[in-house]
Amino acid sequence: MAAYGRPTLRDLFDDSPTPHIAHPPRTHHRGFYVATDGSFRATGGGLGVVIETRDGERVARIALPDHAPDNNVAEYRALHLGLDILAARAPRDARIGVLVDHDVLAANANRTLLATDDGWRPDEPLPVPERSRNHWRGIQARLHGFDDCRVARIRSAENPAHPLANAPRQYSHVNDEADRCVLPTAVDTDELIPPPSRADRPASD
Repeated sequence: MAAYGRPTLRDLFDDSPTPHIAHPPRTHHRGFYVATDGSFRATGGGLGVVIETRDGERVARIALPDHAPDNNVAEYRALHLGLDILAARAPRDARIGVLVDHDVLAANANRTLLATDDGWRPDEPLPVPERSRNHWRGIQARLHGFDDCRVARIRSAENPAHPLANAPRQYSHVNDEADRCVLPTAVDTDELIPPPSRADRPASD
């Protein structure tokens, strides 16, 4: 299960919007899910990462102190960190679900995925913080390194990475957890069924 008794990352992903990308019935067929968060404080913020398989098995949790110049930069740093960790523990053909609580970051990530997947190009430059340019390039490379990836926008209160980012020293013990490379149970990705969050909704919804 996800940290602190919250729903698994898969459930959060299925219940959340994916900016700029329709939420198709197969969207829950992901092998891995990663939730990230970055915090900014004048006295020092932090980066939080939680990674799970589709089955809810924990792969990794990270809570690191950080000194980003502002909250926007912290969010980009956190996502870059989470994708780097996931890339080291998941196969390259994995389907990935990403959860962040930053609107622009979620939209940027999905727009850059669409630009390659469907041949669409944004009409104007993506609004990336100037001090996050290097992290943004790393994020783009990681997103395209997986077989398929989509990014969902969740509320901070729902994000299991939020407490790790906001109190990295309090949760520093999670960094001592043993490395795990858990593979999810196999799934038939051609089975067109709605995700759990939509299974009971009328067709008109």
